[in-house]
Amino acid sequence: MEFLKGEEEEVVVEGARVHNLKNIDVAIPRGKLTVITGLSGSGKSSLAFDTIYAEGQRRYMETMSAYARQFLGTLERPDVDKISGLSPVISIEQKTTSHNPRSTVGTTTEVYDFLRLLYARASTAYSYNTGEEMVRYTDEQIISLIVEKFTGSRTLLLAPLIRGRKGHYKELFEQLRHKGYLQVRVDDEIIEMRPNMKLDRYKTHHIELVVDKMVVEPDNSKRIAQSVATAMNMGKGTIMVLNADDGSWRYFSRNLMCPTTGISYEEPEPYTFSFNSPKGACPHCNGLGYISEADISRIIPDPSVSIKKGGILPLGPYKNSLIFWQIEAIASKYGFSISDPISTIPEEALNVILYGSEEQFKLKHTGLGLTSSYFLSFEGVVSFVQNHSSNDELNGKGDKWANQFIRQVTCPHCCGSRLKNESLWFKIDGKSIADVASMDIVSLSKWLQGLEDRMNSRQRVIAAEILKEIRERVGFLLDVGLGYLSLSRGTVTLSGGES
Repeated sequence: MEFLKGEEEEVVVEGARVHNLKNIDVAIPRGKLTVITGLSGSGKSSLAFDTIYAEGQRRYMETMSAYARQFLGTLERPDVDKISGLSPVISIEQKTTSHNPRSTVGTTTEVYDFLRLLYARASTAYSYNTGEEMVRYTDEQIISLIVEKFTGSRTLLLAPLIRGRKGHYKELFEQLRHKGYLQVRVDDEIIEMRPNMKLDRYKTHHIELVVDKMVVEPDNSKRIAQSVATAMNMGKGTIMVLNADDGSWRYFSRNLMCPTTGISYEEPEPYTFSFNSPKGACPHCNGLGYISEADISRIIPDPSVSIKKGGILPLGPYKNSLIFWQIEAIASKYGFSISDPISTIPEEALNVILYGSEEQFKLKHTGLGLTSSYFLSFEGVVSFVQNHSSNDELNGKGDKWANQFIRQVTCPHCCGSRLKNESLWFKIDGKSIADVASMDIVSLSKWLQGLEDRMNSRQRVIAAEILKEIRERVGFLLDVGLGYLSLSRGTVTLSGGES
């Protein structure tokens, strides 16, 4: 749009870059009604509210006294090159949805709630180790399978107790001995339990309790049943049957279980697929889908600057304080000076400065002016920044200085799905709930078409009413032109019109 001549007759905006605006120039006549139109997310509200209104309000507040401004707070200048022709402004803001980072399109429209119910009742579980379909057995089926698979073999019935965890387990062995058990299988080796027995606490161990030894015959099914019940009780619903003749083994479980590796899942419930529940959320990002980490490029923006001159931005220029005394001690050990450019500091020493060390460094300076030396470990600049950032978040002041050195990255464990690993291995038509939530609404609608035909008879009966509710809500989103959104899209990223 060409600018009108005479700034008094118009509001002129140059180089607006707030949110979705890409260096926009615009002239708006004063004294007239102007309507800004466009697609959802195109930047209408960003131009009207976050640029023009925000700058007008900021300038108006600057005319007030310092006493008055302390009650009104401060407003940041919007990302724009120039705005002219403004006068004091008022606005009637559109209502937006929650700014909760856990809120998504799926939870707001309740589509995700019905999906959770669908997956809890009609999905098929697979092993995250082997990809095999999970199985579950009754005690009668387990006894029949043991007789069928192990007849004539020297067989051990084992109760899995510890799977891939570190520890010495001295107390566990003592408890088992007091209950009358004699042997355990530790890391694939059968050993006799003895008083004060313990393992290497720093190594990962697998421990199974030997519940019974027998040669399996159809005639001793009563003994097998009793031993299976005992092993199930000790193994919390899972047992391991070991063929002593050839070394082969097999797992059996009352719960969902991988037939090869023996891992088991809890029975799925709607909360299993909820990233707002501890039972379903990824434990590493707590269901947010992202984690905060220190950005080294922001901490050290210019490696050619020395530490003394403020090359480590969170610390600033040299001050007579403990953290700089510690860095001087590190410099003394690794043979460099804090006056040297950061780019010349040895990599090992820079890692210690950034990430800390348990090593005790000798301090030659103290705040007391004493000549004696002190030995202290160093937590590292990154830990220093992250601790301050987490404190800000707890206090609800996430915009404090520490947060400028923090960036949000996709959680490497759940890859942004927000769910724990087990929840992603319950599938319908080969898709996990995270796969479905990441589809755009158009693709989701197509996937839902004829989904019953790709289910077995049991799944069809369960899913009928649930799918009806899901299709109605998905159809509404399509009718209002939001087919490009996905259920996993955070509501905080939506424009006012989309909300």
